[in-house]
Parts: sequence; C-alpha cells; structure tokens
Amino acid sequence: MEAKTYPLQDILKPERRYIIPTFQRDYEWTLEGQWRLLFEDLASTSDRLLEVRNSGLEGVHLKTKEKSISPHFLGAIVCASLPFATGGVALRSVIDGQQRLTTLQLLIRGLLDALVEQGSDRAKAVRRMLRNPMDVVEADEEVYKLWPRRKDREFWPLVMSETLPDDPAGSDNHAYLQARAFFAEAAREYAKDEHGEVRADRLISLADTLSSLFMLVVIDLDDQDDAQVIFEVLNGRQTKLSAIDLVKNLLFLRAEVNEDDVEALYDEHWAQFDDPWWKQTVGRGHAARGHRDVLLSVWLTAALGEEANVSHLYRETRRYLDDGPSTQEVLQELSRYSVAYRTIYGELPIADARLAVAYRRIRSLDITTAIPVLTWLATLDDQTLPLPHHVRAVRAVESWALRRAYVGWQTRGYGAHLAKVLRSGKVAQAEGSNIANAVIQALGSGALAWPDDAQVRDAFQHRQFYGNVSQLRIRLLLGAIDEQLRSENSHEPAAVIEYDNLQIEHVLPQSWVSHWPLYSPEGPQLAQDKDDPVWLKHSQERDLALNRIGNLTLVTGTFNREASNKAWDVKRPEFAKQKTLVINHDVASSEVWDEQHMKERAGHLADVVIRIWPDAERLSVHGDWGSGT
Repeated sequence: MEAKTYPLQDILKPERRYIIPTFQRDYEWTLEGQWRLLFEDLASTSDRLLEVRNSGLEGVHLKTKEKSISPHFLGAIVCASLPFATGGVALRSVIDGQQRLTTLQLLIRGLLDALVEQGSDRAKAVRRMLRNPMDVVEADEEVYKLWPRRKDREFWPLVMSETLPDDPAGSDNHAYLQARAFFAEAAREYAKDEHGEVRADRLISLADTLSSLFMLVVIDLDDQDDAQVIFEVLNGRQTKLSAIDLVKNLLFLRAEVNEDDVEALYDEHWAQFDDPWWKQTVGRGHAARGHRDVLLSVWLTAALGEEANVSHLYRETRRYLDDGPSTQEVLQELSRYSVAYRTIYGELPIADARLAVAYRRIRSLDITTAIPVLTWLATLDDQTLPLPHHVRAVRAVESWALRRAYVGWQTRGYGAHLAKVLRSGKVAQAEGSNIANAVIQALGSGALAWPDDAQVRDAFQHRQFYGNVSQLRIRLLLGAIDEQLRSENSHEPAAVIEYDNLQIEHVLPQSWVSHWPLYSPEGPQLAQDKDDPVWLKHSQERDLALNRIGNLTLVTGTFNREASNKAWDVKRPEFAKQKTLVINHDVASSEVWDEQHMKERAGHLADVVIRIWPDAERLSVHGDWGSGT
C-alpha cells in the first residue's frame, strides 16, 4: 500500500482515469450536507491566498509567502490499479471516496463555468483536471478523468459538457446538475467586489487554491492490501464495509474489462442479493455478519478447501480470482450456493424433514462454522449425492456438533476442522467414492473428536447443565428428547410444539430446604443443621445434583408457578397436567423424587440422546437410523 498527500492538480492533471465501480450506491451528497461547506472551505483558503497576494510582496518573497499558506485537507480516497493498454490512459478503481471525488469534479466544473464566462486564462489549466487530452484517448469516454457508476455514465458527458441546454433531456433536476450550478454561482458571488463586479484576481485565486492548496490523501492498494480493513480504519471502525460489496465491484469491473454483458450478469446472478434478507445479520457479538458476507465466506471456503478468513474476505477472494475461474463462472457458483444457503436457513423448501430438523438445530446453536460444509452438500445433485446419503452426511455433522456441545467440549478450531471435512468430501466426489462416509470419517478424526456413548452418559450424570449451558441450548436439548420420545410412541398424537416458548423447570427446586428434607444413605431424615458436617455434605451434593440434566425439564404456560418450590406431593400433580410433553410422563409417574431418581432419569435421557445423535460407528455401519426427530 502506498499512501501520499497530493495537491488536487497532481491527482487530476496527469493522464489518468478514475473508475467508480459499476453498481455503487446513488450519489448522496447535498447542498446543506456537503456542497456549501466544501465551497466555504475553498473560499476561506482562497482568502488567505488573496491576503498574501495583496500584501505588496513581489518575486521570490511572494512565492515563499504563498508556500507558507496552510493547505486544506479534503480527506482520503482509496484506489486500486486496473489493467490498461500499454501506452493508454492509466486506470484506477475508486474503492472508497466516490462521493468526495465526484463532488470535487462537480466543483471544478462549476468553477470552470465562471472562469470561461470571464475569459480567464486559468480556464485551460482547470479544464485539464476534468479531461484527458484527445490525442491520448482511444474511446470517447476516456476523455473524462472520472467515469461514474454505470447507471450515471450516459448522463455524465452532459454534466461535464461546455454548455448545457436549457432543459437537458432526462435530467429531472439531477443532483449533478444542481451541484454544478451551485458551485458556478458560488464562484461568481465570491469573485464580486463591493460594486457587484466580478474581479479576475478573485476567480484566479479560487482556481489556484483549488488546484494547489486543496490536498487529498490517495491510498493506492496493491494485491497484498486488504481494502476491507483499510476502509474500516479510515472510517474509525464506525462504518462497516461489506466484503461482498467490494467483491461485487471487483467482479463487475472484471466483466467490463472483458466486455461481458454486465447488465445481464447482474440481473441473472446478482440482483437477488438486493433483497433485504441478505443484509440481515447472522451470528452474535463480534461474529455478527450479514447473510451476504456469510455466503461469500461459505463459497470461498468451499472453493479453497480451507477456512476463509472472515476479516480478510476481500483480499482472499481477490487472490483466488487472480488465478481462478472467469467472472461468469464465479457468479454462477455464487448463485448456486445462494440457493443452497437459503435452503439451510429455511428460506426455500427443504427436500426432507430430517434435513430441516438438522438445519434448525445447527442454526439455533449458532454453529456457523458448519454452514460451509452443509451448503456445499446442498449444492450437489441427487446423482452425485443421493438423498439418503445427503441426510446421513448432514445428520452426522449435527450429531458431531451437538454431542460436543452437550458434553461441554471446546469449539475452538471448528472452522478449520469442518473445512477439512468439506475437503474430504470433495476428494470423495472427485474419486467417485461415498461422500457421506468420507464426511463421517473426517468428522471423527483429528483433535476435535466425536464424543462416544460413554462420554455422553458421563456428561449427563455429572455435568452442571443449568448455569453452564445457555437456556436456549437446554430448551433445544429437552425439546429434541421430547420430539424423539413422541416419535417412538405410536400412541402419542402428532403435535407441533414451540419449545423456544417453554420454561425450564427444576423438578427438585433450587429453593428446596423448606419442603424437601434430606435423608442419610441409611434412610433416616437428617435434621436441618448447617453446622452438622453430614447435613452440609448432603446439602452440597443436592445443590450440584439439582442443576444436572436429570432434574431439568420443560413446562408450558399452564404450569402453576406457585407450586414450583412446594413439596413433591403438591408439585407432582402439576407435571401430570403437562400431558402434551412426553418428556414429563416419567416425572409425573414417580412416587418419589430424589437424587437417585435424578440419576436414573439422566441415564434414560442419555439413552434417548444417543438415539437422536448416533456416534460415527453407527452412522457408518447403518447408514440411516430411523426418524431421529
């Protein structure tokens, strides 16, 4: 990256063109927002120059004094080089600063109008900041220093023309024309003396100030620089630049250079991303990103076979495109992946209910690192990946991820591990072998192991779920168990239950001391005495036991909350009323509820979970495993 500060004439007078990316946002700067302030800055700087020129100094002393005038800094623009013909006009793509650079061109054009009206000899020099010499251009548009976004290109030559018709066709009082007119009139007013006469020296001062004392920082990027990060730093981290917007600009600039039908490519492949859904965020906290950027990282991970760096998506994408497929091929791939991605997020119909359940659970747990491999699997046709194999591969990812989540194992390294799984699947595809088996084998290999049945049972007996696992995840777990129990019992009617709206209930309450006495292993009730080491030991054991999964369940809004902390003979009938939840049937049928019953129930729940989310060996051997809902 090269960053330098230049006077405006050094940026605009050389034979160079600045290209605004094809589908940039509309021009948004306005009179009250920016134009008036910009001209006021020009006028105040020009006043300082006039003061020096009217001081009576001459020759070298005058030049020295002029050089001491503080310039006015306009901010920065970020540019990237574009390929251009040998001997042709140099090309720069404007990554950031399009609004600023466009407004400066309109300011120059307005000032030029005032200079031409007065026959000023500065007009020629100012015009050189708008137009390249005719003898160096090959196409008509190459004469313009700035070439706006595609939507405005037909209109721009009129905006920059020497004379304007009284009512330009299609102008509709366009902001470009308003800006040119404002700056021209502002220059005329500034140049007038107390008698209303335009003074040549004041116009010349404006022109010289604009060309020599208006300074702009130009940041020229090379292939190693990350425009996404640089943009955010320049904007004080306040304005996030979507990586996919940068990639869009890059792709369509490439398409223009290759003389592809840009409009057709946009309409066919990119217009869908204008839907507001793609701008909604997914993920939480610092990991929250728009769906479009997530899709970009998903596609790039699949294309590279390794985890894409979400902080440097633009740089990594640009590097891939340098040696990769054509623009049209990339757009077709992104379009194909977008369909698969929307399917996973429930925006499009899903071929199998088991896939829908798996996607929903993975989304609920925010395991976004699994989305690339799931999306890649969903892009494969039925001949490459038959539906039963597809279901098996997706449920394997679900089982691996959710077993690890509920056993309590770390998530660090998931992105790299699941990228390796994707890579193994692609190798199997290339070799014509079983993709689902390759996914299953890769999931279970490496440092991020797949918990076996014994490890699941151990976690259900000993892990403190309540307080250590989010309530969202506990609801999902208990809801999945309830769904599985319902599917396995032919006498249970089908039901659609919104588990996210249910409450988590401690069967043995957290406030247990008043109504839930402690008993010694030999049977007698222990007198409540906090100084008694025996009572204290059993009290501490109970406090641990009541937060384990065996003591947790779900209840509907009809559950009498006043009974929550009551004795079992009062609370038990409330569970009997919860008939819609199969998970509560064994609770309601218990004559007694104590630590032993919690332990037995934890083992029972673990058995159900093992059926919902089988281990790698069972998936590989059996291929499919019933409803698993």
